[in-house]
Amino acid sequence: MDKVSDLVTSMTGSSAAVTVAEGVTGVVVRETKPADVQDVFIAYRSPNDSMSIIENEETLATFSRSVTVSKEAFVKARSNVTIPFAGVIRFLNLASDMKNSTVLGNEVLAVEMGTTITNLTDKMQIHFWNMTYTGIPSCHSWNGEGSQPNWTDDGCLTRHDGQNILCECSHLTFFAVLMSPLNETISTSDLNNLTIITQVGCGLSMFFLCIVLFMHFLLRRTKASNATRILIHLVSAMFLLNFTFLINNVVANLNSSVGCKIMAALMHYFMLATFTWFAVQAFHLCLQIYTGGQIVIHRYILKVSIVSWLLPSVVGIVLLILGKYGEQVIHTSDSQQTVAMCWITDNLVHYVVNIGYYVVVFIFTFTTFIIILSWLFFLKRTRTGQTSTHGKKIVTILGLCCMLGITWGFAFFAYGALRIPSYYIFTVLNSFQGFFLFIYYYNTSHTGEISSSASGQKNSNSTKTIKTSLSSFENPYTDPPEKK
Repeated sequence: MDKVSDLVTSMTGSSAAVTVAEGVTGVVVRETKPADVQDVFIAYRSPNDSMSIIENEETLATFSRSVTVSKEAFVKARSNVTIPFAGVIRFLNLASDMKNSTVLGNEVLAVEMGTTITNLTDKMQIHFWNMTYTGIPSCHSWNGEGSQPNWTDDGCLTRHDGQNILCECSHLTFFAVLMSPLNETISTSDLNNLTIITQVGCGLSMFFLCIVLFMHFLLRRTKASNATRILIHLVSAMFLLNFTFLINNVVANLNSSVGCKIMAALMHYFMLATFTWFAVQAFHLCLQIYTGGQIVIHRYILKVSIVSWLLPSVVGIVLLILGKYGEQVIHTSDSQQTVAMCWITDNLVHYVVNIGYYVVVFIFTFTTFIIILSWLFFLKRTRTGQTSTHGKKIVTILGLCCMLGITWGFAFFAYGALRIPSYYIFTVLNSFQGFFLFIYYYNTSHTGEISSSASGQKNSNSTKTIKTSLSSFENPYTDPPEKK
């Protein structure tokens, strides 16, 4: 591309066709009337067709592809080059990138003006007319560095209506339309229903989580045990996750690339932090069993807090530096209705980081969950002269599921025929997990079922172990046991 400037100095006319190699062709337009510079329109009908300079903008729609270089770009170029020009080069079957992205028509277009052109108000436009394609189009650019393209959507806006695609970019470099698969498409009614459920559920969860935080920090903070302190960290992470999710769509609609990336990074961080505190809850229960309830680790809560809050931040910072955050569009069966959100734009990163990390957490917490249910069952059999209601049992199980993050496991079934039902189950359970946690701890704070059952069997070593191991399921605001 740097040699295009050398070609311009040897040109005798205002334009010239360019053939660099097989599959690499284009056209160069030189400014001949500085006092009357206008937008330049270049169009062609197929990837193998030669490019033509079009005088009348209204005829562009008769072609299948067109490139518009704005007058503003020529004005900016004039201050840095002797002879302002615009070179449009077409690359067919350019080497695939590391993600093996699908490029519309296998066409990459490069626009060169002999200098760096950025921050265009009157943006450069690339039109694709009457195209037949499968997937979701997205305009991307590449600065030409590296042995393989490193595509980014920074500075480019994608507009598509049926078979027509328009790319509007504020800078000049290499451009291509990348196609994303349609596997994220959902019906309009399902998306609307899930959106309402999620917003209402997240709002309720935040309300009840606020009550828990209020009770801890203003009323009974001095009485908190280690189990309660770990719970408060989980509640805080969950509250911030719900909050960032609720405002995510608002930030995405601001059309701020930087703001959307920051929003995506924050929500991802709080999601990973929530996963981590799920694992810490399970770890704390297991440690209580192993140590007989006497945890003697120096600054135990401080250490688990640093690890649980710091580890997700490292992942978020690395992904932010690598440019993996941005705007993601959820398409529906109605092509006119889409929902934008700020999230991870690389599906591979999403599966490796999020799904992979949660699989590890899920296996650990689910194993702990099964063990605790076994303890509860054993405790019921050893209990004498006491009764319990089914409602309290259900609350206990729901509280355990939410506190250990088991409900997130429904995401594993979101494939094939189970995809939509799993979305509903997953959305309902996780939207109301803050509510379930509040009800669970409210009930346990008014019933001493587990503790009294255990204390009634002090002469039994096995029952004493159950009492110790399930201490976190008693009233979280009772005085911690004194160390002997």
